Amino acid sequence: MKENVEYIKVFADYESDDMPVVYLYEVDLEDERLALRAIEIFADRKVKCIEDFYRDVIEILSIPSVAELNSGEWGGGFFALAIREEEFEEIWNSDSYMGRLSAE
Repeated sequence: MKENVEYIKVFADYESDDMPVVYLYEVDLEDERLALRAIEIFADRKVKCIEDFYRDVIEILSIPSVAELNSGEWGGGFFALAIREEEFEEIWNSDSYMGRLSAE
């Protein structure tokens, strides 16, 4: 297990087929909670792995903690939980996702 790294899964409300419904983040706890890698999962269970999460962004933002995400201070429509590194890696190395697509 990597030290000083947190793994987060975020379930988002369905908006459209081209928007992810589940996000997974590998968060560097020693570098301002920046994402090391991210995964987007779509309603059709396809997986998109992102190695350079900040490549096309104008402003780099830290990934909020599970508690912050669930408090509503970042908006509604999603639910976050901590996951194990093994779950992140299994999905990272897969073309499809067989887990839950919603928090319910």
